[in-house]
Amino acid sequence: MQLYEYDFYAWTQKQAALLKSGQWDQLDIANLVEEIEALGRQERRELLHRLGILVGHLLKWQLQPHLRGKSWRATITEQRRQIQRLLKDSPSLKPDLSAALQEAHQDGILLVVRETPLSEADLPAQCPYTFEQVMDPDFYPGTEDPQ
Repeated sequence: MQLYEYDFYAWTQKQAALLKSGQWDQLDIANLVEEIEALGRQERRELLHRLGILVGHLLKWQLQPHLRGKSWRATITEQRRQIQRLLKDSPSLKPDLSAALQEAHQDGILLVVRETPLSEADLPAQCPYTFEQVMDPDFYPGTEDPQ
């Protein structure tokens, strides 16, 4: 049985050592390729996850003004910061932001349906916000002042 199959951590350490020492012929190329591709997919999933949380909280903010509070504001701020960090570390995700926002909108809808009495029919089918809006620290839909 290959090391990759029974001890992933040990496999990563061995591959790193082989790379550092230039022992190219000893590398497990097929599994290295698979893992590198998986890392790229993970970055995009992280972006979608954080955008979904952000959109969900912006929708809750807009549609339930009587429940606005410190917790929602903190979640919105935190997701914006984490998305900024992610894009700083992986700027190649930027060309896909409009599509990613629309995809994440569906996750935002599920969050709202799960956490509020609102139903999917109460929510916009398409994301009502642009990426620039969701990332704008002063943007809180339905209000001029987030306080």
